[in-house]
Amino acid sequence: MAFPNPRALRWKIAALTAAACCAVAAVVGVLVHRSMAERSDRTGIDRVGTVLAAAQHEYDGSGRTPLEVQVLRPEELDPPLARALAHKDPAALFATWYDRRPPNSFWLWAAMPQQDGRVLVTRTDMSFEVRALQLLDRSIVKAVLAALLVVVPLAALATEPMNRRLRRGARTARAIADGDLDARIGRRGRARDEISEMSAAMDEMAGALQRKLEGERRFTADVAHELRTPLMGLTTAAGLLPEDDEAAALVRDRARALSGLVEDLLEVSRLDAGAERPRTDRVPLGELVADVVRRSGTAADVAVVGEAAEVETDPRRVERIVVNLVANAHRHGAAPVAVTVTGPRIVVRDHGPGYPAELLADGPQRFRTGAAERGRGHGLGLTIALGQAQVLGARLHFANAPDGGAVATLDLPAGRD
Repeated sequence: MAFPNPRALRWKIAALTAAACCAVAAVVGVLVHRSMAERSDRTGIDRVGTVLAAAQHEYDGSGRTPLEVQVLRPEELDPPLARALAHKDPAALFATWYDRRPPNSFWLWAAMPQQDGRVLVTRTDMSFEVRALQLLDRSIVKAVLAALLVVVPLAALATEPMNRRLRRGARTARAIADGDLDARIGRRGRARDEISEMSAAMDEMAGALQRKLEGERRFTADVAHELRTPLMGLTTAAGLLPEDDEAAALVRDRARALSGLVEDLLEVSRLDAGAERPRTDRVPLGELVADVVRRSGTAADVAVVGEAAEVETDPRRVERIVVNLVANAHRHGAAPVAVTVTGPRIVVRDHGPGYPAELLADGPQRFRTGAAERGRGHGLGLTIALGQAQVLGARLHFANAPDGGAVATLDLPAGRD
């Protein structure tokens, strides 16, 4: 079961919407609560004021008061009411005090001083007003929760078109990174917003990148093809030179090196163009690797760990990868070079200085070797090995051993039983 990602943009927008709703509801609730509280206070004060006014009229005429009004001496007053009376506004006719001491009971007391020194005291029950205010608060909270139950899903749904457009852009970017240079986001709908601007900019960038890479690819292929014809003549002419001449041997050696470089360039151009297709067959991997190393003429120890595995792969491409990895280990590393086959995995390790940090971080770079006079990085050998591994659907990983040396690991797809 897939759970929603709380860090997704839609949920952030929904949370922001919920927070905004809560803030608005809190402000409105506070204003309404204060308004209703002030109204309740005025109602209670008006009520006790009316009772005290009638009681004072009767007390002045007959010396008696209604039953709900008491005539007390100042020392008989409750201390809170006495303090309220002592701090009464001179312009006010009476003082008030809320008594909230009894559980679930709220009384508003009022005291009106008389000319004879006595005090008329009355009270009114404010429980109805207080409970009405509490009910109002609960109603506001319930209304806010109900609104959130509606607003948050609507906010999440409203952001879904935007999320789809962003996900489409991410998928397109990943497709371009995986080699599909024709992938484009495209413009869908009539929206003219920041996402549309970003999509158009990404499509323009992808188009420019595609044109640049295709130009580089055509240049590489054209150079390799143009070099083939004069190189064939040079190789033929070198073969006519005397066998025992040292200069002739040097010419033949350089001609072979140049011929290999041209073939590598043609292979890189085919890999870049995506024209390579594997021709798979079921082969015993251990025997294949041992035979490849033996025919390469390089000194490398081959070890098959565990039961020999059969994999469904393209033997020619596996041979190309292993030859390049072993040759690179001898050229830039140090002996001994060991090749270990474990199931569908091939590991080539040397005991040299290891791969440079740039290669481990960015991968092999074409036309760069590990020699100081040629710059940093690695050249066509590792680039071709990586490209052939991608054609096979395999994973080629470069690392350095803890105790020194470079380690290249090729993980081939396991064969089906």
